[in-house]
Amino acid sequence: MEKFLRMFLFLAVSFGSRGLVETAFSQQHVERWINHEISNLMHDYQWLHQNPELSFQETETARFLADALRQSGFHVVDEIGGHGVVGLLQNGDGPKLMLRCDLDALPVTEQTQLPYASTRRTVTDSGAETGVMHACGHDLHISTVIGSFRYLAAHRDRWKGTLMVIGQPAEERGQGAKKMLEDGLFERFGKPNFAVALHCSSDKQAGKVGLRSGYAMANVDSVDISVKGRGGHGSQPQNTIDPVVQAAHLVVSLQAIVSREINPLDPAVITVGSIHGGTKHNIIGDQCDLQITVRSYSDEVRRTLLDSIRRKAFAVANDFNAPEPSVIVSEGTPSLKNDPQLSERLRAVFGEAIGDANVSEDDPWMAGEDFSRYGRAGVPAVMYWLGTVSEQRLKRFEELGVSPPTLHSGLYYPDAEPALRTGIKTMVAAATNLLKP
Repeated sequence: MEKFLRMFLFLAVSFGSRGLVETAFSQQHVERWINHEISNLMHDYQWLHQNPELSFQETETARFLADALRQSGFHVVDEIGGHGVVGLLQNGDGPKLMLRCDLDALPVTEQTQLPYASTRRTVTDSGAETGVMHACGHDLHISTVIGSFRYLAAHRDRWKGTLMVIGQPAEERGQGAKKMLEDGLFERFGKPNFAVALHCSSDKQAGKVGLRSGYAMANVDSVDISVKGRGGHGSQPQNTIDPVVQAAHLVVSLQAIVSREINPLDPAVITVGSIHGGTKHNIIGDQCDLQITVRSYSDEVRRTLLDSIRRKAFAVANDFNAPEPSVIVSEGTPSLKNDPQLSERLRAVFGEAIGDANVSEDDPWMAGEDFSRYGRAGVPAVMYWLGTVSEQRLKRFEELGVSPPTLHSGLYYPDAEPALRTGIKTMVAAATNLLKP
């Protein structure tokens, strides 16, 4: 192999292809490093998987990441916007690149039967007992970033500038990025020139990644509506104002917003996920509560949807001569719009690192991600998708005629080693390209 590589170098230089050779040698160098470190990286991943923590409770996870950063020579500051961690490694003059991972897990009971499955339990705000699990792959996000910054810290001859690593809390609640920014993230540590993150994909083959320029994930808003009425006996409806009937009219009325008020070319979703009213068959209650999720991409469509929901709620109340409803919008996360120029640059970089055939143009998704807030703060940012399911498992799902378990399912788990290898290769390739000496 060494003889072949020397010959390849001689021929490539002779024909003016030094850049291609440098890329090939760089990839081989990263591959050898991963082979040497993979057992340690898998140990990190399994510890994180076994020790998940919910949003705003990520103390052990933050400490784990902070310790790993310090061991690699980073200057570390923690407790940013809650349990957020910032690590800085300066390596001469050059741009600043931010690599972000998210720390929190979900109130989901693990059903994977993995030998390192989470057995943690918690009690939710509603009093229900449930398990805690990294059902969205944040443990793999952290492990990939750890592997990437360890390589970069150990090979500073391959890049110049400043590496900024962010361990962000409370992504699942859509609040972590906001809290870190409000705590002066960019004012205290400087605004990066680029920001890169990855996210696990539950149906993409391990060894592959996906990337989309422009809108990639949605605006996400939660709307709580309390429809008011006047209660009474179910046998005398004429003496009441029935909030359940109001709610039924409102549910139907809301459907016309997307179909009749939004341009058909603009994606939008209004879903009434929960409706609760009344206590007994023959009692008309005083109130009916609706919980609604609202999804969109553009800010204009987002405003139209929320304004129209309020208008419809008040119109239905007026139609029934009922008291004004309560309409509360919360947990808003802005849409993720990948920087077009950076997206195309990284698409070429990923193709060199793992092969063009392994880099796909993915469809946008109506889920939300608060990584979007860093882009909204003026940083060219890209989030890409990491395949996590082996080819063999995907074929088996196809044979059974079932879809792979989705993210947020108690049955989801990544084939961690091949996914981790691809995540580190692509993230290191992005870093060494964006921080090219």
